[in-house]
Amino acid sequence: MEIPADFAEVFDHRVTVHTPASGFRSGIAIRQHSLVADEPEEVGGTDQGPTPYDLLGAALGTCTAMTLRMYADRKKWPLEGVTVQVEHDRLHAADCAACETKQGKIDRLRRTLTLDGPLDDGQRARLVEIADRCPVHRTLESEIIVETSLAGSEA
Repeated sequence: MEIPADFAEVFDHRVTVHTPASGFRSGIAIRQHSLVADEPEEVGGTDQGPTPYDLLGAALGTCTAMTLRMYADRKKWPLEGVTVQVEHDRLHAADCAACETKQGKIDRLRRTLTLDGPLDDGQRARLVEIADRCPVHRTLESEIIVETSLAGSEA
């Protein structure tokens, strides 16, 4: 996907996404990095990149792995590798005993950790606790405000 030339001017701390006149395939620019997002063919996309929910799962998974790596390194624990799998689904709020919301549907992210290395049971248990402290996890569980404005307007 070609990204418009003037699009490069906003390659800074922001995530910038451009979707052309047709289709869902979107170019993403993050600092000097670029990638593509899309939707599967069965919903009208071309399946040339991960979906937005895949990217959300990737954000949670990478933040979790990095947080566990930092913690284990600081403790000098023998963590040889971390694999984080994240699945997204939706469930009926009425079926969720731990949820405050009781109507409609609730988004659920299920995270599975594989911790490689000769860690003892206490270290493994502590790393599972630390996974819940990764910044993206905390953001997802906090109150989030999304503000939208039209470029060029004084909002």
